[in-house]
Amino acid sequence: MIRLFVALEFPEPIRQRLTGLTGGVPGARWTEVQNLHLTLRFIGEVENGMLPDIDAALGTVTAPAFDVVLDGIGQFGSRSRARVLWAGVERNEALMHLNQKVESALVRAGIPPEERRYSPHVTLARLRDAPPERIGRFIQDRALFRAGPIRMEHFTLFESRLGHGGPVYEPLREYPLTLS
Repeated sequence: MIRLFVALEFPEPIRQRLTGLTGGVPGARWTEVQNLHLTLRFIGEVENGMLPDIDAALGTVTAPAFDVVLDGIGQFGSRSRARVLWAGVERNEALMHLNQKVESALVRAGIPPEERRYSPHVTLARLRDAPPERIGRFIQDRALFRAGPIRMEHFTLFESRLGHGGPVYEPLREYPLTLS
């Protein structure tokens, strides 16, 4: 079995800016700087034999290069039991279009369709028993965060290996977006 996801990678200066936002929330497991990305589609665990079909399907995706703007900070989960802190993504039709094309290609390759609505974000931290008032302060203090525009010229298929020190994301293949 192999655990996969499709994502957009950020240049190092953007990852450093995102890392600069972190800290000050007990119970937060912060995302390592090299692991900061914008997921297009989490695939999950599949048989290794499916990898060639997934790769071939993703290779058929055509979409133009586009800009992404990161905008704001938020959380997933209820106010009293937040699970994730994230950096938001400004509404972007090109990103939504690419997500739909990747989704269609993966379904054609035999991956079950994604049930959840796509909600573009960058995971900053996963939370366990974090104090709600500290989370609220974290979000409020960084509410004006904005970065970009960031040019996206390719998307990447990653393998995710879970380890003791957290996940290790290994890029397997990049797929170019057309330059206009």
